[in-house]
Amino acid sequence: MSIRGLKKKQPKTFKVKVITMDAEMEFSCEMKWKGKDLFDLVCRALGLRETWFFGLQYTIKGMYTWLKMDKKVLDQEIPKEDPVSFRFLAKFYPEKVEEELLQEITQHLFFLQVKKQILDEEIYCSPEATVLLASYAVQAKYGDYDPNFHEPGFLAQEELLPKRVLRQYQMTADMWEEKISAWYAEHRGIARDEAKMNYLKIAQDLEMYGVNYFPIAQNKSDTDLLLGVDAKGIHVYSINNRFSPNKSFEWSGIRNISYSEKELTIKPLDKKAEVFKFFSSQLKVNKLILQLCIGNHDLFMRRRKVDSIEIQQMKAQAREEKARKKMETQRLAREKQLREEAERAKEELERRLFQMEDEARQANEALLRSQETAELLAEKAQIAEEEAKLLAQNAAEAEQERQRLEITALKTKEEKRLMEQKMRETELIAVKLVKESDRRAKEAEHLKQDLHEAREAERKAKQKLLDVTKLNYLHVARYPHHSPADTRDVNFDKGSVKMDLKDVDLKRLSFEIERERLDYLEKSKKFEDRLKELKSEIHALKLEEKQNGLYSHWNEVLGSLDRSIGNAPSWMKTFGAGDLDLNLRKPFPAYPLNATSSWPCTNKNQHTVPAEKSTFQTNTLVASNVGTGTRKQIIKVQQQDSDVIYI
Repeated sequence: MSIRGLKKKQPKTFKVKVITMDAEMEFSCEMKWKGKDLFDLVCRALGLRETWFFGLQYTIKGMYTWLKMDKKVLDQEIPKEDPVSFRFLAKFYPEKVEEELLQEITQHLFFLQVKKQILDEEIYCSPEATVLLASYAVQAKYGDYDPNFHEPGFLAQEELLPKRVLRQYQMTADMWEEKISAWYAEHRGIARDEAKMNYLKIAQDLEMYGVNYFPIAQNKSDTDLLLGVDAKGIHVYSINNRFSPNKSFEWSGIRNISYSEKELTIKPLDKKAEVFKFFSSQLKVNKLILQLCIGNHDLFMRRRKVDSIEIQQMKAQAREEKARKKMETQRLAREKQLREEAERAKEELERRLFQMEDEARQANEALLRSQETAELLAEKAQIAEEEAKLLAQNAAEAEQERQRLEITALKTKEEKRLMEQKMRETELIAVKLVKESDRRAKEAEHLKQDLHEAREAERKAKQKLLDVTKLNYLHVARYPHHSPADTRDVNFDKGSVKMDLKDVDLKRLSFEIERERLDYLEKSKKFEDRLKELKSEIHALKLEEKQNGLYSHWNEVLGSLDRSIGNAPSWMKTFGAGDLDLNLRKPFPAYPLNATSSWPCTNKNQHTVPAEKSTFQTNTLVASNVGTGTRKQIIKVQQQDSDVIYI
């Protein structure tokens, strides 16, 4: 056979492009192929067995129509283009998608087509339902929600909601995505094909699902109605309401449908019922309506008959496939769970490994620090050993110091006891001095009283002497023969006796006063020496006792001594603790004693003899005149330079 003969026998073909919902395919068709030949080729290419739901649609002169299966492709009014374009779409819709859509490819194609119709607003859907359907669409595309993978913004490029819904609410894309993601997160664990089926279940309950609308009129001039054809029957709608039909004809109640040019007649099964006639705009529309009515009616009757062997096999395969998918899904779920557990275990192991590495690093660092610390501790141990030796030496010295301090404390206690004893003795001496001063004061009072009595006696003697003198003068005048001399002698002898007696008393008194004064000076000298010794001892102990808190005690002792001396007479207060040694050096108060004046004498003419003169001085006491003559009674008293007394 020649090559020319082979060329003659090859059939002529033309190119066809078939567009599905998610793919485009090109085929070479023979010139003699009918529409069914091309349709079967596309179904084989897709692996589709449920072919009765689908058809090949094309557009001619602005109106869509379906390719007829029993006529040649080229004999139909297809567009004159190369390649010829057809859209592979669902032509008829099932009443119950879950029972009638058996193959996965059938479910997938229906899902894509219904989704597009909702987004294009060919099927009306409420905003709430659109959000729920969008969440199932996302589940069918992305699987389970994973917050680590599905970050905010992953739906930015997806078309999930109709534009009408977006315009109806003043919400941003992020807000819509947040709402859809909230529903999407609740679908965790639902398989992709199950999510598609749930999508179709919700969509089949919508009023406009599966309905093909055509404008019609009850007369030739008006087009005020819509005719809807779906899987359940024929419905008549008003032009503004596509949800609720004004009149419906179920397939079970229709006896015949026919058309004559633009007129279409529906005859109910009930012969008494009124026949419905309407007019369309074109003859092609009536043909399309009749074609859709025939197909939907056939499916309606087919659903109510016993399934064919092919349908039974397909359902059995669908059940097996569903069970297999379920098992596969469970297996995948288990594997996913195991994988997640393994990943968690891996993460835990990695975390523990990282933790152990961190602990090892820390241990190494701790080891290095321990080595450094050990070296430092060794140095510190050596330093501590040296310090221990020094401390031991210091402890020995401290022990010696403690013993010395104990001995010193014992001495201090003994000295304190002696000092307290001396202070008590000093207080006793001060008390004795006070008592002695009181006694001396009393004696001085007695002496003053005796002196007053002596002066009173002297005054009386002087008075008597004057009286005697006057009597003598009177006697001489009266008795001139008596000798005046004798009388004077007698009187003078009496006065001399009295004066001699008085002189003896004065001498005795002076001697007693001098003796007492000398005794007092001797005792004062001894007391002064004793006080000097005590002051020197107190001054020496003050320096040691300041730190032991005994300084206040000595101040109290000296204060008590001051108070004791403060109780003494005025002439004894010069023996204070502070200036006792100075006051004892001062001369004894020089009070001149006059026989005719009070004691001590305040006569300014009398004066004291300074103490800076000779060691022993003689002080003179001048007595008052006696009688008509002048007789001086002189009492000489010898004293030291620091003491002066006048009597």
